[in-house]
Amino acid sequence: MNANWAPDTWRKFPVMQMPSYTDLEKLKVVEGRLAGFPPLVFAGEARKLKRKLANVAAGKGFLLQGGDCAESFAEHSADNIRDFFRVFLQMSVVLTFAGGQPIVKVGRIAGQFAKPRSSPTETIGGVEYPIYRGDIVNDAEATIEGRVPDPERQIMAYRQSAATLNLLRAFAQGGYANLEHVHKWTLGTLKDSPASEQYQELADRITESLGFMRACGITAETAPQLRQTDFFTSHEALLLGYEEALTRVDSTSGDYYATSGHMLWIGDRTRQPDHAHVEFCRGVKNPIGLKCGPSLKPDELIKLIDLLNPDNEPGRLTLIARFGADKVEKHLPDLIRAVKREGRVVVWSCDPMHGNTIKATSGYKTRPFDAIMQEVRRFMAVHQAEGTHAGGVHVEMTGKDVTECTGGLRALRDEDLNDRYHTFCDPRLNAAQALELSFLVAEELKKEAASRPRSWEDEEAAEAAE
Repeated sequence: MNANWAPDTWRKFPVMQMPSYTDLEKLKVVEGRLAGFPPLVFAGEARKLKRKLANVAAGKGFLLQGGDCAESFAEHSADNIRDFFRVFLQMSVVLTFAGGQPIVKVGRIAGQFAKPRSSPTETIGGVEYPIYRGDIVNDAEATIEGRVPDPERQIMAYRQSAATLNLLRAFAQGGYANLEHVHKWTLGTLKDSPASEQYQELADRITESLGFMRACGITAETAPQLRQTDFFTSHEALLLGYEEALTRVDSTSGDYYATSGHMLWIGDRTRQPDHAHVEFCRGVKNPIGLKCGPSLKPDELIKLIDLLNPDNEPGRLTLIARFGADKVEKHLPDLIRAVKREGRVVVWSCDPMHGNTIKATSGYKTRPFDAIMQEVRRFMAVHQAEGTHAGGVHVEMTGKDVTECTGGLRALRDEDLNDRYHTFCDPRLNAAQALELSFLVAEELKKEAASRPRSWEDEEAAEAAE
């Protein structure tokens, strides 16, 4: 353990983006109750994710991280969780089979309840309200009473996370993820989408490959990896009292782990080196993500890396770039060069959502699909030019047929946003757009693989094939 760190040392540091609770005694009681609750995830699971991310950092895999902008209590249902998991499986199958790399699957789920905001208040109908900070803090409905931060909501978030994790584990390990069901994963919302046609073609190829493997004696019964998968959870570690309450000492290693999720990340608004969020995250041994926006300078990044991963442990730190499509070439190369120069081992991931948020003429906040893909392509092109590995994508998406992001093969327009604009915070890719994105990213991965120098193992395999 770090002698200078404890789960509560963050309380001595300046803190940003935290709600102002009026009933501090109630908050203390709630955090005390949470501290006695069972862990949501386990240290061994977090270590397993870290090993997988170490492979990604070495160029031997790809991170798919995605899910809701902010989970809600109102939309917690088995159908919603199933639909999200199903489209996530579809995306990972596309990236694995078409992109030719192992995919590390990490959901923004079972804990993504808190959101940073640019302003503490908002004005609706001439009335000023406290800003909505996520269901773990207050109510999305604009009422004075509902917008008062309520500590009891942390208990509700914990219980929803536990129920969600229970179902996700059943899906991932209980046979739902069986590759032999690849055709059954087609969502009804995709049936008229060109992305569905592409997916069906890919599913046919996978089924053909599985038939060959079956003839060779390799089945889902003899090879468990064909019928089950590893699925991990993540969220922004924003509400530090909640995170502290769910931090535990691992009995096998003696290290502290945050048991609220397998991976935590620090947002672009809370990454100050001398502030509370960095202080908390530096002490837990989970894999940590760090959002990197346009204001981050190379020397500041190296300072943060040294704080969060002083031992340069592979898989510990994922840098999540979120610049905006028009700013990637301006900011990303200098950050990559600084990391390379200092010999730091990180996973580089692309968040193409947050830097491409605009206000549509209809008044809705949206994200153009073309800008999202443009940022991904430029992110990967910069890495190819710098000789580094573009290791992942981090997207806000849902398994539902929402109309929140414009564009895509269905060509959603500004005037379509009103049809099914259901998000409580930021616009998300719908199921069809998320699947389309995975095909386009797979094409970029193919280009990266084709440009990569072949190792002697690759040369021997190629000679044997000839």
